[in-house]
Amino acid sequence: MTSEAPRWFKSPYSNNGGNCIEVATNLAPTHNVVPVRDSKNTDGAVLNFTTRAWASFIAYAADQRL
Repeated sequence: MTSEAPRWFKSPYSNNGGNCIEVATNLAPTHNVVPVRDSKNTDGAVLNFTTRAWASFIAYAADQRL
């Protein structure tokens, strides 16, 4: 069995200030998880959110225009 690697990406709205996160949504369909990490520390901790929690966060952020 092979493990699918996260494909990290940053929002195109991110600037070069370095205060960004990277997200790997490619794991959502197969693993029910959305990993998130600090773009400045790519070898650091990864927060794993369930797809349901991630969808709730995105909906809230869009509604609040965060």
